[in-house]
Amino acid sequence: MLAPAALIARTRDGLPLDSGELRDFVLAYTRGDVPDYQMSAWLMAVYLRGLTPDEASALVDVMLHSGTVVDLSDVAGRKVDKHSTGGVGDKISLLLAPLVASCGVGVPMISGRGLGHTGGTLDKLESIPGFMTGLGLDRYRSQLADLGVVMIGQTAEIAPADRKLYALRDVTATVESIPLIAASIMSKKMAAGLDALVLDVKVGRGAFMKTPERARELAQTMVQIGTRHGVETTALLTRMDEPLGRTAGNWPEVAETIRCLRGETGEAEDVVEITVALAAEMLRMGGVADSVEQGAEQARAALADGRAWDKFVRLVEVQGGDVRTLEDPDVRQAESPSIVVEAERSGVVTDIDARKI
Repeated sequence: MLAPAALIARTRDGLPLDSGELRDFVLAYTRGDVPDYQMSAWLMAVYLRGLTPDEASALVDVMLHSGTVVDLSDVAGRKVDKHSTGGVGDKISLLLAPLVASCGVGVPMISGRGLGHTGGTLDKLESIPGFMTGLGLDRYRSQLADLGVVMIGQTAEIAPADRKLYALRDVTATVESIPLIAASIMSKKMAAGLDALVLDVKVGRGAFMKTPERARELAQTMVQIGTRHGVETTALLTRMDEPLGRTAGNWPEVAETIRCLRGETGEAEDVVEITVALAAEMLRMGGVADSVEQGAEQARAALADGRAWDKFVRLVEVQGGDVRTLEDPDVRQAESPSIVVEAERSGVVTDIDARKI
């Protein structure tokens, strides 16, 4: 491998690295042979200069194969997951995973923590007392086979290069880079043993991608990566100008999820709309619906008749969570003080900036 400084200079100057150079550089960082400050400089160079398609593909490959690639072929049925690029009040995964599993499609979901200004699914799940997200791969496989859904964090075995880079991007202002976002998401998702993947690409003031053009570029990049690696992949662009639903924050979002799963969706129409749209795609890709329209009907039925709620309660129970806290979520004290905002005069709220929230 060339000296790290030389590789950083090449990327800074817009000169592409070949796949071998990029692989050796990333693996050396993963082993600890390249310090954080040099990788930080390279990440900033990528943020400013971008990567060629060949470089982006090479980055995905090295991150994907830096650890274990899970084989779920012994688990019956097609395995379908969803990933969101992150938004404010985005509790969709909490509803979506048990909903899709209750309709007969296996959902092996490996999620992340908060990144930049966006909340993380793991942090929200862990606000349920006792809920364990740090399950090993053997438990991951067995729970998927038995329950049809599992929601865990990235393990030490899966894409360790991504796990290390993910943390560094969060503290070096390099999150909002299309090739880095695409490589991070797709490497850990494809390492999880999926057959298909639905992407929820957020666009707007509260998203990493502020314009439809940038969001579409990211969506197309990830779909191409998935297709190239044999994972059926589709993407939806969804608005993130305002917070999703009526809550933002770990436990408040869990509480809102509980209300939605119980059918109390009067103030969360946007949450239900996006959940059903993503579920429809997952059910079609999972082979239990012949069309997106039929998938949407199945998803709404599972919400209405309580199957999705029952699956969520069982998921919480199996992963060690205290199901008693689900009975009346609004009475549980928040872990940090809430901010109460009172208007100086009467009126109607017409707009809420998601990023400011």
